[in-house]
Amino acid sequence: MILLFLFLFVFKQSTNKKDLKNFVQVIQGDIINNQSDVIVICTLSKYLVESICKACGKSMQKLFEMKIKENPKDSIFSITTDGKLPSKIIYFIRWEPNSDSNILDQSIRQLVSTLIEKAINENYKSIAFPAIGCGEYGCSIKHIAEPFISQAQEQLNKFSIQILFVIQPDRIDIYDEFYKQLHSIEQSNSTSITIEKGKIMIEKGDIVKQNVDVIIGSSSSENLRQVLIKAGGDEVETTYYQTYLDNPNSLIISTPPGQLPCKRIFFIKWEPNKDPELLRQSVIDLIWNVIQNVISYNYVSVAFPALGCGEHACSINVVVETMIREIRKEIQNRKLSLLVKFIIQPNQQNVYDEFCKQLLSSDENFHASIDYQLPSTWQKTNENKLKFILSKNTNEYNSISAKFEAAMKGHYKRLIKIERIQNERWFMQYLAHRADFIKRLNKDTEKSLYHGCCEQAANLIIEDCFNRSFAGVNGTAFGVGVYFSSNAAYSHHFAKPNSSGERCMFLARVLVGKTTVGNALMKTRPLGYDSTTDGKHIFVTYHDAQAYAEYLITYK
Repeated sequence: MILLFLFLFVFKQSTNKKDLKNFVQVIQGDIINNQSDVIVICTLSKYLVESICKACGKSMQKLFEMKIKENPKDSIFSITTDGKLPSKIIYFIRWEPNSDSNILDQSIRQLVSTLIEKAINENYKSIAFPAIGCGEYGCSIKHIAEPFISQAQEQLNKFSIQILFVIQPDRIDIYDEFYKQLHSIEQSNSTSITIEKGKIMIEKGDIVKQNVDVIIGSSSSENLRQVLIKAGGDEVETTYYQTYLDNPNSLIISTPPGQLPCKRIFFIKWEPNKDPELLRQSVIDLIWNVIQNVISYNYVSVAFPALGCGEHACSINVVVETMIREIRKEIQNRKLSLLVKFIIQPNQQNVYDEFCKQLLSSDENFHASIDYQLPSTWQKTNENKLKFILSKNTNEYNSISAKFEAAMKGHYKRLIKIERIQNERWFMQYLAHRADFIKRLNKDTEKSLYHGCCEQAANLIIEDCFNRSFAGVNGTAFGVGVYFSSNAAYSHHFAKPNSSGERCMFLARVLVGKTTVGNALMKTRPLGYDSTTDGKHIFVTYHDAQAYAEYLITYK
């Protein structure tokens, strides 16, 4: 088994190296004569601009000057070569260096990312860069080459495109540094697996240098929090502490990136535990919360540090195995086009090895175990329709109405309609969560419970289910979560009438799991429990997928 793991580990790494060699090259030559689909030219490079205009004639010079005047604020504009150069198009960029090495690094990474994404979106297959900043500007060659090469590799994790760095023949020093950086990355430790449309990568590196949509931090890890805040700068620090003061119990504090190359930073409220089962459940909740927020922002890439593997001194095996398994499950079950990176500090070889082992093991052994069959009562439709009125002649209608009428006797005049909610996305997520509960608790703890609300809230729940925005809406006496009751008459008090006097009440599937008596101080579920209760008929949930709004009852 160990030999098999070592073979797979080496095989995966060698595959990554081969891919990089095939797609990224450092060459010496004249970029103007390069045959890549796209060549990149800095507008402030007098030599290259003059050479382009000379090679393409006066029409190019006039078009260039016109673009400069028409779009003075655009950082990029493009001009086709019309066959006058071997390339198809020129991306002209407005770029200036910065004396601050961190800002310089980030600007180059952003530049490479933007240009490659533009080329991909315009269906080009290759792009050539000059050594921007190493000539007239006199920047440190190393500070230019490292982010250029590493960001090129980053983009190849998402896209397939040939990337060339074309160095002037007389600048051997620049060529040597770019080649050195490329060779260094080829030798670096990195492994990955592809899961349908998604990808999981393990890398040694620096979390603050990751050019992804979201970088994950932890509000409970002092070291990690300070590293991200320091690298992000004043904007991150101000937003973080203001958000914390406004809502100290928030599960996620979201901040802008500041000076980091990402689009957003999520600081997760996560408390590890020495008990393996409690630790495992806390990691499951952590991953779920991250993925939910990544989806809500429409992001497609996220970078995690090795949470829990440093100052918390948790069981590395439990943390890593659970993280890999849950990320894989989320990508596969939700069919996500998502890149997930786990960034390990270079000095944490044991942590890196454990991540690689768990990743490759999951690749060999993972099999979906959830039955995704939709209920037989669901109606097929090609429309974007979520609500279906039940016929009064069906057993489905009669079963629900009989229980409602028995519980609500004396509290209502007329049952107007019962609608089935067919939100396939949320139902599948609920099923996945239910399977986890059954596996963990060795029993099914699903209950059919009522939830009363106003009409506006009902419409939101139908679209997005019982997410955390509804926490505390129906009270906080037994915890600040989403409230359900087995007693419809109790839920009736929260079903506020609309202008026509009609009220709404959901009959929901709810996973109560392991429950305990709650109180108003409980902002999240207590460790070791899944819900809180009054000990009688009220249950409070703290997880988005812990309940599914199955039916909506409208009455007067």
